[in-house]
Amino acid sequence: MSYKAVFIDYTGTMVEQTGDDFKKLVKIFCTHSDLKNPMEAVAYVWKLVKKYEGECNHDKFITELEIVDTIVRRAMEEHGLDYDIDEIKRVWEESWIHEPLFDDVRGFFEKCPLPIYMITNDGVYYAEKSMEEKGLKPAGIISADMVRAYKPCREIFEKALEVAGCKPEEAVHIGDSVVSDVEGASTVGIQPVLIDRSGKEKCDKAIVVKSLDEVINLIK
Repeated sequence: MSYKAVFIDYTGTMVEQTGDDFKKLVKIFCTHSDLKNPMEAVAYVWKLVKKYEGECNHDKFITELEIVDTIVRRAMEEHGLDYDIDEIKRVWEESWIHEPLFDDVRGFFEKCPLPIYMITNDGVYYAEKSMEEKGLKPAGIISADMVRAYKPCREIFEKALEVAGCKPEEAVHIGDSVVSDVEGASTVGIQPVLIDRSGKEKCDKAIVVKSLDEVINLIK
């Protein structure tokens, strides 16, 4: 197959949640609520993020920042979170911009022979600021707020195809989530590539790679 475009997920694929802002968020939850275990706090937040991203689409769409507001208020009720809500949201926004790149991302952008388009559930403002800060220049950024739908909804992948000007069979999508990335891309006929840097994941619905370097050979 002769591909014409590469789509790539942002959080978990391009950037890892190990930055100072993310650590500060976790510390806030662990210090100012009954979620004392960091892993428990992260699991609680991520479960709700995915819940609201799954429910809040189309005419029910709310932005990621509105989802954050909802999660924080819920944590206040359910786990006694006692901290300034505006400060939590500010730190959360900073984390979307400043999370560090995985080691193989910059080289992938340099070596990839095809245009790379970023697909993200984060707002386009944060994605653009992140790319500017990191000195990366994707051919385009497609975000959930552009189509009022989060991955794995087909609309965000259809928008990516429109922006890239290619057919589904002419693109690959790289992501770290079976549900959001693999199933979402498959829904519109895009070849999914699941990146699993731990080497533990198995998925019959996608090409599985351990590094973005492996993708270069797939698309040549």
